[in-house]
Amino acid sequence: MRFVDRVVEGARLDALAPPGLGVLWGRRRVGKTRLLVEWCRRTGGLYTVADASAEPVQRRYLAEAVAARVPGFADVTYPDWRAWLAALAREASRGALGGPLVLDEVPYLVASSPPLASLLQAFVDHEGREAGLVLVLAGSSRHMMHGLALDADAPLFGRARVAFEVLPLPAGWLREALGLGRPEEAVEAHAAWGGIPWYWELAQPFGRRLEAAVDGLVLDPAGPLHHEPDRLLADEQPGAAALRPLLDAIGAGASRVSEIAGRVGWPATSLGRPLGRLVELGLVRREIPFGESERTGRRSLYRIADPFLRLWFRVVAPRRGLLVASPPAVRLAVWRRARGALVSETWEELCRSAVPLLGERLGPAFGPAARWWRGGAPEWDVVAESLDGSAVLLGECKWSGRPPDARTLERWRGELLAKGTPVVPGLAGRRVVHALFVPRRASGRRPVGPCVVIDARDVLGVLR
Repeated sequence: MRFVDRVVEGARLDALAPPGLGVLWGRRRVGKTRLLVEWCRRTGGLYTVADASAEPVQRRYLAEAVAARVPGFADVTYPDWRAWLAALAREASRGALGGPLVLDEVPYLVASSPPLASLLQAFVDHEGREAGLVLVLAGSSRHMMHGLALDADAPLFGRARVAFEVLPLPAGWLREALGLGRPEEAVEAHAAWGGIPWYWELAQPFGRRLEAAVDGLVLDPAGPLHHEPDRLLADEQPGAAALRPLLDAIGAGASRVSEIAGRVGWPATSLGRPLGRLVELGLVRREIPFGESERTGRRSLYRIADPFLRLWFRVVAPRRGLLVASPPAVRLAVWRRARGALVSETWEELCRSAVPLLGERLGPAFGPAARWWRGGAPEWDVVAESLDGSAVLLGECKWSGRPPDARTLERWRGELLAKGTPVVPGLAGRRVVHALFVPRRASGRRPVGPCVVIDARDVLGVLR
């Protein structure tokens, strides 16, 4: 698949001037390797990657990688990491590397040799600096990368000139990447693949045949993504397989701590740390009603954060036996029963993400949007406050298989206006902007009375 976007990330890496240290992290499959390889190709850098082998083997493999640029570097047996780093500094000081050096999957190295963290600190402070080396350390484990370089007590704390997380690609690129026609198709595809480039690459040969891609890649027991969540959890550093029951519970619809505890049979008071770990890994999102303090979070809900994982835990996880024993027609029937709800949930998320970027389409500029709910009161899909504090946005997200006609739009508008306003402190007396988010406007219609209509083309157009 063609390398798309990552302009901001590439510019951040370009800002590294010698000598300099960069640190980046991101969940597996998110595209760190591709970003770093493309950056090295453009800057003349050298990309190397560690694995989960024994310490001497790791040194030998990395020496072989360096030898591709520095002949003879792997002809020496390095007794420890200090000797390996000293040799690297000598070659860098004479310009043999030719550009930046990337060490990917550093957590594997530190896990097999904890003293390496302190050795890297000394290397960055002295030999690497004197050699004028630009060094980039990367890894999939946010926990371990923070423990190495970003936490206040980390060995490399304060030394990284560039440090950032590589996030999933924005949904606006999916239409181009998969060669899709209508914007609505991109929303439906995003409900299956999310923003993970590797999933996009696997789906690309299927083109616009979403059902065939979902069956071939996910539902079919022989598909490459049929066991994907188990691999993601097993590959974490440290391993996160013990968190799988929580994902099963949340994926099946439990969203409150008490509900999750009841499903897995654990005390509710014991869930704070494991749920926090899932949030840290980017697998679960903690959702708080608009206007409520994150500190209290008394009405917090937990949801699967990634669209692909939502699909997997809702469709695959509870039906593994059925999927193994069934032909494609039966597998797809299972998927079709869940498809509408999955696409609707993804559409809501995309609409909320787009609100701060839509600008004049909504009138005033608005800040981040969130859902709002409380007891038996009507729920709101989109609530946001204008940046100047003068207005509040109240929106509803509607998804249907066909573009709504004028009568349907009028009905939705009436339902929206009849809901009143949420009981959020500070919103009383402000101008209210109502918005309907729909897949497609009929005949290019935008206004519907005192209501703004935003469609998938608008939303995906700003999510790039």
